[in-house]
Amino acid sequence: MIDLYTWKTPNGRKVSVMLEECGLAYNTHAIDIGKGEQFTPQFLALNPNAKIPALTDSNGPDGTPITLFESGAILIYLAAKTGKFLPASDRGKYLALQWLMFQMGGVGPMFGQVHHFLRAAKEPVAYAIERYTKEKDRLYGVLDKRLGEAAYLAGEYSIADIATYPWVARHEWHKTELGDFPNVKRWYDAISARPAVQRGMAVPT
Repeated sequence: MIDLYTWKTPNGRKVSVMLEECGLAYNTHAIDIGKGEQFTPQFLALNPNAKIPALTDSNGPDGTPITLFESGAILIYLAAKTGKFLPASDRGKYLALQWLMFQMGGVGPMFGQVHHFLRAAKEPVAYAIERYTKEKDRLYGVLDKRLGEAAYLAGEYSIADIATYPWVARHEWHKTELGDFPNVKRWYDAISARPAVQRGMAVPT
C-alpha cells in the first residue's frame, strides 16, 4: 500500500495527481503545514527536510518498503513503478526530465516567492515583488514558447506536465492572465479537463 503525506499546495498536488493518473490505490495523510505539523518527530522521520509531500510504499522496487521525499523524485519513482508518464525512448525520457528539472529549479521556487511576497509578507517589499514577478513572467514566456512547439512539455503528456500544472493552476495568486500566454492556456485547459487531474487536485479533502 502507498501512503501519501501531503497538504493543499502545488508540490503536494503533483503527487496526488500522479497517483490518480496512474490508477494507484493510496492512503492520504493530511499534514497541516499552517499548524506546523511538518515539524513533528513523526513527519521528520519521513522527511528530515520538513517539507511535504512524502510517500511510503510497502512494495518498493525490491519488494521491501521505501520512503521518499522531494516531489520530483516521487514522480520519477511512480513513473518507473508503473511504466507511465515518462517516455520509453531515451531521448523522450531525458526531454521529460529536463522539463521536470525546469519546474523544480525555476517554476516552483520563483512562483513560490511571488506568492510569498504578494500574499504572506507582513509588509510590501517592492524590490522583491518586482524581481520575482519579472522572473515569473520570463518563465511563463519559456513555457509558452515550448508549448507553441509541442502539445506537452516533453511532446507527450508526462511527469513534466504533472509537476508544472499545479503551479500554473495558481495563476491568479501570482497575478498572471493566462490569455497573455495562449499556448500555456491551451495546455492548461487540456490538462484541467482530465478527470484524474481533477481528483488529484482535490487532495487532501
